[in-house]
Amino acid sequence: MSKRPEQSAADDAATAQRGSRRSESRRVASWSEHHRWSAAASLRRLLARPFGTLMTVAVIGLALALPLAFYLLLGNVQRMGDALGQRQAISVFLQPGQSGSAAQLMASSVRERADVAAVTVKTPQQGMDELAAMQGFSGAVHALDDNPLPYVLDVQPKDALDAGAVQDLVTQLRDLHGVDMVQDSGSWRQRLDALLGLGNRIVAVLALLLSLAALLVVGNTVRVDIASRVEEIGVLMLIGASRPFVRRPYLYAGIWYGLFGGVLASLLAVAIELSLVAPVEQLNAAYAGQLELGALPLWLLLSTPLAAAVLGWLGARLVSAWQLRRTTV
Repeated sequence: MSKRPEQSAADDAATAQRGSRRSESRRVASWSEHHRWSAAASLRRLLARPFGTLMTVAVIGLALALPLAFYLLLGNVQRMGDALGQRQAISVFLQPGQSGSAAQLMASSVRERADVAAVTVKTPQQGMDELAAMQGFSGAVHALDDNPLPYVLDVQPKDALDAGAVQDLVTQLRDLHGVDMVQDSGSWRQRLDALLGLGNRIVAVLALLLSLAALLVVGNTVRVDIASRVEEIGVLMLIGASRPFVRRPYLYAGIWYGLFGGVLASLLAVAIELSLVAPVEQLNAAYAGQLELGALPLWLLLSTPLAAAVLGWLGARLVSAWQLRRTTV
């Protein structure tokens, strides 16, 4: 019994579709197999010349470790500033002769401001006791017949205030009746924040330049490797190998260079942290445990090798494409 033409056509289409799927599956399997072979072969080539590989990895690791070290330094300077200047107090010195009741009345008025968190009144006797406790002032304090110090209001601004708002508060406090002088103890912190902002920008630029240097190091190494295998590449191209096929082992070589360099950079950063443990403990003891210095975050240490591997792949990709085009022209 013969099949109808419509059924025969449907069977042929189904057979062609199954053949197409099998062909596509074989291509994917072949592509995956070549990727595995390229990764393993490129790693074997790197291990076959350990000295050259070690030199390249060391240059990449040192280049990437420098931004990590500066990031660690700036982060700890920021933490030191936070620990030593957590309270940006504004000292308001009243005019000599102001009574305690006048100081309390002014303190109550300042507390009602929306930009003020707290106000503390410091009496002349408290100021004298602080001077007496300071080394070198005890004898001079006891020689005084009376207390020349005025009442002082310690004003704590709200944490949400920026530098401009704090400066406006200082100006308005200076204009109050009975105020002799206003001293903003947070001005040093504003300068420190400005320096830290500049330092962060410098670290970002430095990281960009050193990342570019790592990319160029990988690219030059891959260029030399390709140049030493010109004849082998020519044979592969003659028998029909495509440029992506030929280029793939060199891309994996760039990934290996970047990955190993990134691991070395993270290890160097950890070594720098460990070398600073003893000095940091001494500094913390000198400040009575007020300093809480930290290490590089784990996510940064783990992401550095991955980012370096991407840089290595990019450097190898750019150079290999140019070199192969130049070789086969």
